[in-house]
Amino acid sequence: MPAARRTPHAAGLPAASDAPARLRVGVVGAGRVGAVLGAALAAAGHDVVAAAGLSAASAERAARLLPGVPLLPTDEVVAAADLVVLAVPDDTLAGLVSGLAGTGGWRAGQLAFHTSGAHGLAVLEPATRAGVLPLALHPAMTFTGAAEDADRLTGAPFGVTSAPEFRPVAETLVLEMGGEPFFVAEGDRGLYHAALVTGANHLVTLVAEAADLLRAAGVGEPGRVLGPLLTAALDNGLRRGDRGLTGPVSRGDVGTVRHHLETLAERSPQSVAAYVAMAQRTTERALAAGRLKRHEGAPLLDLLDAARGHGPGSLASERAEG
Repeated sequence: MPAARRTPHAAGLPAASDAPARLRVGVVGAGRVGAVLGAALAAAGHDVVAAAGLSAASAERAARLLPGVPLLPTDEVVAAADLVVLAVPDDTLAGLVSGLAGTGGWRAGQLAFHTSGAHGLAVLEPATRAGVLPLALHPAMTFTGAAEDADRLTGAPFGVTSAPEFRPVAETLVLEMGGEPFFVAEGDRGLYHAALVTGANHLVTLVAEAADLLRAAGVGEPGRVLGPLLTAALDNGLRRGDRGLTGPVSRGDVGTVRHHLETLAERSPQSVAAYVAMAQRTTERALAAGRLKRHEGAPLLDLLDAARGHGPGSLASERAEG
């Protein structure tokens, strides 16, 4: 049956209790995420009929993960598909969806999901008005384009946002891709995504920063030092939250923190601002959790305020004057 004549029932979407039938899948954005999800849907029995990707890296990934799937212009991918996977950058998603709506690219009865953590269903509204059934399925996992990305999808949590009547369909798709669905309300998508960015993207920056400082301190293989330490710290944080905090802030060691700031100002001035920001938030959380008494935390906050307001160089002069 031609794609344009397929009904919602033919696509497996008439009722919440139905699982998606075998669908013709089009992947818009055959990048780090899209190609992996397309491969997972193919492994689940769906037919990936086309993909769109402009870069040479996208073409390479499509050839490796979606062998035999043609790379076509976006409008042709959408026209060929019952299920459209939108795996494009957050800032381009709205324009893409509305652009396809403006040219009549969407059709009633199609199913579309995007993989953006920052967006919910509102960004799909132009497609929804055309009769498309919208879903937001965000894999809470990091993808780097490496071969292990496909393995990381297995058991990965997916933040699901959907209308109540289509939630079982959304969850079934996630399970078919090997993931574990959990629901995120439309109004919570922004906070949800900010949390993941804080925990994952910023963590990479912190680890790289720590490794650079160790190299500057003469440690030739920072990974050997940081690996066991950071693994234990992550375990403490996940299991115990703020109660897992250790280090000079948790002890109220103002002198140690001051010395860190002075050393960083001399040896790695570009690292001072990040240290101050993290030390201040750590102090605030330690106070809120009762890990620090108010009289212990106040001197730390004063020191950090001084470092932020006057620059790290002022710390040494203030100490000498005192």
